[in-house]
Amino acid sequence: MSEENDEPEIWRKACEGSGEAFAELFRRHRDGVFRRATALVDRVHDAEDATAVAFFELWRKRKSVTVVDGTVLPWLLVTVANTARNQRRGGVRYRRLLAAMPRAVERDAEQEAVAAMETEVLGIRLREALARLDAKDAALLTLTALDGLTVADAAPLVGLKAGAARTRLMRARRRLRSDLGPDSPHITWFLAEGERA
Repeated sequence: MSEENDEPEIWRKACEGSGEAFAELFRRHRDGVFRRATALVDRVHDAEDATAVAFFELWRKRKSVTVVDGTVLPWLLVTVANTARNQRRGGVRYRRLLAAMPRAVERDAEQEAVAAMETEVLGIRLREALARLDAKDAALLTLTALDGLTVADAAPLVGLKAGAARTRLMRARRRLRSDLGPDSPHITWFLAEGERA
């Protein structure tokens, strides 16, 4: 069989769990998928991440992937494009969160060090607060606030209906605010972003 027409057989083997067949699909399509990713993100590292995610999703969803004209490449290209767009939105939100954090106009080295430590502590407190939430609630918060998904789009990703996801998200925001306390005003943006989703 030539490389041009043997992909359906390789895909069949991959669907049956053959790592060797999946590696062959990766070898054939990684460059095209990576090129699509680099056209959509600013950094090579982000393109590499998006490519890895696309292939991970191909493996994870192999039983339901739609093959077009005997190849999985179209599915991979759509998946990497969606992943790259989500990365860009997440990056924009993260930069907005950092930009929204108050900064003194001029600070000496000591002030800079204190501000860096405060930011690090806030990050640790946020991670700890998210870790105390139910895994689905934490995922809903990050999918809506950082990845920019609507509640309706995020709900099926965590195995919930949209109405249940809205209720859980509201409770999770309330608990996160309570856990972080009133001395964490920088986190307001993170929670508000999810509320608009």
